[in-house]
Amino acid sequence: MFPDGTAEVMATSAALRKAQEMGLDLVLVSPTAVPPVAKAIDYGQFQYEQKKKQHDAKKKQHVVQVKELKFRPNTDDHDYDFKKNHAIRFLQEGNRVKAVVQFRGREIAHTDLGRKLLTRFAEDLAGYGAIDGSVRLEGRNAHVLISPVKGVKPAVAKPAAPQSQEPPPQAPPPSSPPAAQQS
Repeated sequence: MFPDGTAEVMATSAALRKAQEMGLDLVLVSPTAVPPVAKAIDYGQFQYEQKKKQHDAKKKQHVVQVKELKFRPNTDDHDYDFKKNHAIRFLQEGNRVKAVVQFRGREIAHTDLGRKLLTRFAEDLAGYGAIDGSVRLEGRNAHVLISPVKGVKPAVAKPAAPQSQEPPPQAPPPSSPPAAQQS
């Protein structure tokens, strides 16, 4: 294909000669096609456009991260709710959440408390994410991994409605009571 929009089937040597006459390069676009497809274009411009396409594609993609939330077996309800809200936000952003319960000292004797906490956490997040596997106990930690559900869209804050510069309508001033008619 040539810059003027014409496309021809010709021998490679003839196409190369024609591209050189125009001051352009012959770039192989689709080598597997029959016959192979080549374009007469400026190779530097072609490379620049390819890099720009790759950069734009990389900018638009979302890298899934694993966000970790740490608990203790006796975590208070307020702290639990606070971390649950963080997990909901992480899942809505498309990231995975790893909830970990750390056992210290004699707490390891009560792994059932950690298991209950993680099971409750996973159930509370059921609308936002799906559990990968089950609650696992490894060493002094119990953990569960939760992946975001595809159907849930992130909650985006809507911009406030523009305020008009006009003052609010005023109520008419109170009128004085009608004078008593004399008869």
